[in-house]
Amino acid sequence: MKKILALASAGVLAMSLAACGGDDDDSGGAAGGVGEPWTLGTTDVVTALDPAAAYDLGSSTLHYAIYQTLLTIPAGENTPQGDAAESCEYKDPKTFVCTLRDGLKFSNGDELTSSDVKYSFDRNLKIADPNGASTLLASLKDIETPDDKTVQFNLSRPDTTFQFVLTHSSTSIVDEDVFPADEITADADVIGSGPYVMDDYEAGQQASLKKSETYQGANEGKSPLIFVKYYPESSNLKLAVQNDEVQVAWRSLSPTDITDLEGNDSVDVLKGEGSEIRYWTWQLGTPVGKDKAIRQAAAQLIDRDAISERAYEGTVDPLYSPVPPGFPGQVDSFKAKYGEPSVDKAKAILSKAGVKTPVDITLGYTPSHYGPNAVDEATELKSQLNDSGLFNATTKSAEWEQYQNLYKENAYDLFILGWFPDFLDADNYLSPFFVDGGFYANNYTNPEVNKLVASSQATDDSAAREKDFGKIQDIVAEDVPTIPSWVGKNTAVTQPGIEGVQETLDPAFIFRFWMVSYNG
Repeated sequence: MKKILALASAGVLAMSLAACGGDDDDSGGAAGGVGEPWTLGTTDVVTALDPAAAYDLGSSTLHYAIYQTLLTIPAGENTPQGDAAESCEYKDPKTFVCTLRDGLKFSNGDELTSSDVKYSFDRNLKIADPNGASTLLASLKDIETPDDKTVQFNLSRPDTTFQFVLTHSSTSIVDEDVFPADEITADADVIGSGPYVMDDYEAGQQASLKKSETYQGANEGKSPLIFVKYYPESSNLKLAVQNDEVQVAWRSLSPTDITDLEGNDSVDVLKGEGSEIRYWTWQLGTPVGKDKAIRQAAAQLIDRDAISERAYEGTVDPLYSPVPPGFPGQVDSFKAKYGEPSVDKAKAILSKAGVKTPVDITLGYTPSHYGPNAVDEATELKSQLNDSGLFNATTKSAEWEQYQNLYKENAYDLFILGWFPDFLDADNYLSPFFVDGGFYANNYTNPEVNKLVASSQATDDSAAREKDFGKIQDIVAEDVPTIPSWVGKNTAVTQPGIEGVQETLDPAFIFRFWMVSYNG
């Protein structure tokens, strides 16, 4: 039976209904599980097991298994539901209150109370690790805990997206008696209250997850034991799943590998709706990036279909907005403004602005974070720009850690980045990117965009939010601080006997270990 939160008063936001609810079956997380142990193979990299010290998919994948968040996103949905929380509601647009389930415990036997929740959030903000995601808590003013089960989040401004933030792994709840308040906990020492316990972990090599005996929540695990093996290259991962070394291969097989495996009868290639995007970002701190006409001309020339086919063998779809299709409020603004690629139209844009051609332009990319096909995409875009006769494009690359500094230091006029959503709302593809230079510090700012983002975050009126989202996307297509490139699918390859993988392949990009079982 689902527990549905009743509206406390007419003043309570309607969105609270969507935010809450939890499984009333508190029979407890029984140990044991069903089926046989199985192994997931991946090329993802784990930064840290401490949720305050990581903001990457590889780390989050393990965090979701070993910790609890207050709210969780069920497979195939985008409405938060209770995990550690029995219920949550907006008392007003600046006050969000959650009530914890009964009997919550960490895997070491310590009780999980509201004090641990407050401690986890305060700790995350205090540490503010550069590799962490404390910035997601920008609207959090303070937390009150009037009793052991109640947590009241007081926000500094109206923020209807805060409920989604509580589903992100960076808001995982940690044991205040185990995790230091002002420093990161070593991988070997972490414990959580999630559906699985980290039984053994060797960075870059393997992890073993044992079903928790104490878990209380919505995501009780099926399998008794799960292994995760890490591979340096997609080619290694492909061989591993072909040879039954792993039963599931998830992230990241190259387009060539996926195409090849689709012809292999001994494995299944499963694909779900994706929300991973790639986009090109202008650095407005350079003379080239600062010129709006140059930015628009490049947006007029880019051939996304050719990039998909030549760089990714057709395994990704062209993207014509910062927001992927399927999100409420999404509009293909770039397609509406620029239509089909056109040299004549690009030439007219530059001529009208008095820009001399060819324009020297530096494209930046990194081969070490987005896979080997990033160089193919950069090469393809360079060819498209140069073939127009309007640009003289060159490419430069750097390893990921150096790349993140270089693009902020104006080393490139136009550089490629990727994004997985923190939560499934169009706001997560807009506010981190276009408010005062965005997280990539590209020097773009537009007061109207800032105003629209604040307006959309302050209301729970779906129609009003979608209208604001549409206006933001149209402004972005006009100003071109970024150029959307493609959106990818969520793909896994499985051995026979694996069940539950297809269901977790949704736009949230959460690999829900607890849903998967194996009978080989």
